[in-house]
Amino acid sequence: MKNKFLYFLLFILIFSCEKKTDKTVDDPQQGHISIEADESFKSVLQALTESYTTLNPETKIDLIIKKEDEGFLDLLDGKTRVAVMSRELSPKERAAFDSKVDLKWEPAKFAGDAVVFVVPKSSPRNSITFEEIKKELNSDKKDIIFDGTNSSNLNFVAQKLNKKPSELKFSIISGNDNLIEQLTNYPDKIGAISLNTISRPYGKEAEKLRGLIKILPVVKDGKTYEPSLNNIKNMTYPFTRILYFLTNEGYYGLGNGFIRFSCTQLGQIIVEKEGLQPYNIYKREVQMR
Repeated sequence: MKNKFLYFLLFILIFSCEKKTDKTVDDPQQGHISIEADESFKSVLQALTESYTTLNPETKIDLIIKKEDEGFLDLLDGKTRVAVMSRELSPKERAAFDSKVDLKWEPAKFAGDAVVFVVPKSSPRNSITFEEIKKELNSDKKDIIFDGTNSSNLNFVAQKLNKKPSELKFSIISGNDNLIEQLTNYPDKIGAISLNTISRPYGKEAEKLRGLIKILPVVKDGKTYEPSLNNIKNMTYPFTRILYFLTNEGYYGLGNGFIRFSCTQLGQIIVEKEGLQPYNIYKREVQMR
């Protein structure tokens, strides 16, 4: 009888330990996941993931930097929990999402960003027209430099021009930061980078990169548009884009917890501190009477 009681206690102890340690389903306060984002959005995603994991110390989020299209494919294949996108998906991509991800299509928009066109500080050029951009991207001179093939910047500009990236003619210097640093060697060229690369107001690296270039306003239909936050907020800057999250997480786990954090007030304050336009909150003006 005594032995039976001891075996019973041992069984209960083992079962309870297994129950505690076999918690494979994460939640917003604990767990370990990966998020994939293009290098163009690295700064804002680093700020958001670092803040979230600081507030929730039992969580770990691996920010994996990959080309935007690769991140989307990894999301479909279940290799990552969350992917960051900036362009609209094609009908074929939407169909793939609907067939592989058993969730309602709900992109979580969180920030206004832009593709900006830059030249070295010494360049005499002070603006560029929308038509010039189209012309240059059809010229064998390849005077516009992107940060890579299949990059988010290239794909977004191609989409805005109703073209496939393969139909455009351009040069390549890998990486937004590297492109800016190397641009002085090509004084007649124009770089196409993400605003987020240089948008952090007090970041030392962003300040250094801003000091090397001039940002060109874009002239369209006779009007000149700077990539200012106000023009991004109003979507008047021609190459404004909205960053959004996609997830394959079918429950309220760490992925959805992070997305919710990024889209609510604290996350939006972080977006603003990154020098981007918050999508969900704006400054409020209160008039006292």
